[in-house]
Amino acid sequence: MKKTVLLLLLLVGFTGISQTKNELLEHYRAYYKEMRMQGDVNGVIGALTHMNVLSPSKERRDTLAFVYMNDGRHIQALNTIGIEKNADDSELAIQIKAVSLKALNQPKRALEHFEALFSRNPSPYIAYELADLKIQTGDINGAITNIEYGIANATDEMQYAFYERQQPYEVPLKAAFYHLKGLTDFNQDKNNIDAAIVSFDEALKIAPNFNLASLSKQALLSRKEEKATEEN
Repeated sequence: MKKTVLLLLLLVGFTGISQTKNELLEHYRAYYKEMRMQGDVNGVIGALTHMNVLSPSKERRDTLAFVYMNDGRHIQALNTIGIEKNADDSELAIQIKAVSLKALNQPKRALEHFEALFSRNPSPYIAYELADLKIQTGDINGAITNIEYGIANATDEMQYAFYERQQPYEVPLKAAFYHLKGLTDFNQDKNNIDAAIVSFDEALKIAPNFNLASLSKQALLSRKEEKATEEN
């Protein structure tokens, strides 16, 4: 009899806990929707965190990390999903790791995740990130391969944003690739400045407002003038 009573009490207890947990989940789902509607990022993060504690899921964790990344909180994003390369990662998780590691100035670690993204879903945008990171890490031949892919596959509608000025601006993605081509031209042969300038000119022909390409061209023209002065 005592055993039966104890079992009944345990059953009632577990049922009560389950009901409370479900009620809390419903509360935070409603809260999450309300915070999204209001555009309250911290509220969205709080709701997702509570839901993930109550009912952990890979999808919810990835979403939470994405919200952190989108808000520029890259360390929190990586703390949520880690930095390791996992074969079973969702495409969203790989994107978060790649973007956040690049933002935290970890180009080598970011590269492996961008490579994984490109292998799953090749695109000129990912090719651009790969080329940019490979130039930073000294893999010029690898960068050239990505640049050639990008120039061949970037459409006129594709744009890329730059932030080196106070006011961000966009240029056609193909122009951005020609700027990278100029950088690889120069890195391949620092004495052949004209080849790099040709690529920068191509970028400026596509996007006359491309400030970064203009600065790169001016820097090489100055270098060329200094070299000519030294030779004379």
